[in-house]
Amino acid sequence: MDVLTEKIRKRYDRVSGIYDFMEKLMDSGKMKQWREEIIQELSGKILEVGVGTGKNIEYYPHDSNITAIDFSSKMLDKAREKAGKLSKKVELIQMDAQNMDFEDNTFDAVFTSCVFCSVPDPVRGLREIRRVCKNNGKIVMLEHVRSDKEILGLLMDIFNPLVVGTYGANINRRTVDNILKAGFSKIQVTDLMLDIVKKITVINTKLNEKNNI
Repeated sequence: MDVLTEKIRKRYDRVSGIYDFMEKLMDSGKMKQWREEIIQELSGKILEVGVGTGKNIEYYPHDSNITAIDFSSKMLDKAREKAGKLSKKVELIQMDAQNMDFEDNTFDAVFTSCVFCSVPDPVRGLREIRRVCKNNGKIVMLEHVRSDKEILGLLMDIFNPLVVGTYGANINRRTVDNILKAGFSKIQVTDLMLDIVKKITVINTKLNEKNNI
C-alpha cells in the first residue's frame, strides 16, 4: 500500500466511530432510496467496492451473493456489526480497491456509492473493477462529482482541500471522465441532484480483450 493510500486508510480508521453520524449530515433524503434501487438492479455474484461501515447492507436481498471490500479495518468492524444485526449474508474483506486480490472476470456485477471521491488513484481503482467484472457485466455507481456549472465548480475546487482534510473525500472529482480513462465505453449517466450526484451505469464490454472474444 503506497504512502497516500495508507494515509487515507488511517484517516478512515480514525473517523469510523462517528462516520455514520457524518454520513447522515451529508446524505440527502433520497440517497437511501437511490442506493436501494441500485442494489435491486444487480444479480448474480456481486461486488460492493468501498462498503465502509455497511450503509448499504440493509438493502441486500437475503438470498444475494455479495462480497464487499474496504481498505479500512475499523470501518469493516462496523460493517460486520450491521451484517450480524440484520442477519445478512455478506463476505466482508479488507482489500484495497486499487489492487484487488480477485481473479479476472470474477463478478457478474459491481456497485459503488460515494466511493470514488476518496480512492487515491481513481483511474487505477476503476481499471481494477473493469478487470474483476465479467464481460458484459453490469457496474452501477452512485457518486458525487464536480459540477460543470462555472461558479459552483469553482467553489468546489476552492473548498476541496478543507473537505479532504476533515472528511477524507474529494468534492471535485470528475468521475465520468475517470471512467472513460479507465477504458469503459458503454456508459449511461443520469443526474440525480443537479449535476453533482449522478447514477452511472456501465456495461463492461471486453470483447477485444484476451480470453473475452
